[in-house]
Formats: sequence, C-alpha cells, structure tokens
Amino acid sequence: MQADGPRACRFGRRWYLNNESWHPSIPPFGEMKCILCWCVSGETHCQRQECPPAACASPARKDNPCCTKC
Repeated sequence: MQADGPRACRFGRRWYLNNESWHPSIPPFGEMKCILCWCVSGETHCQRQECPPAACASPARKDNPCCTKC
C-alpha cells in the first residue's frame, strides 16, 4: 500500500522531506560541503560540485573550498 502525498528520504539517521536538499555529514569527516544531496519522491540523489579545470601552474582554493582558482 502506498501513502498519499510526497515521500521522505532517510540519509544516515536523519529524514528529509521531498524536494529538500542538504550537504551530507559523513563520520568521521563531518559535513561534505562539496556534495549536495536532495530527496526526490523517497529516493536520495547526491552529486559532487563540478569545477572547471584551473588553467594555471599553482591553483588555490579561494572563495570556494570545493574548486581551485588561479
């Protein structure tokens, strides 16, 4: 039997509502700010932030800890 309305997603020990997004927390590393997860009709989907390649010899992570910049 299916319940009426949107379904929630469980990720780890937490529940998230349909269409809710979050950065997952993975022990022992903590919150993964470069990964975004979201709940779609009871299914969890996660994706790492895509970064353009840095076009310099010594890129650094300025302003955005997930992507390198020149």
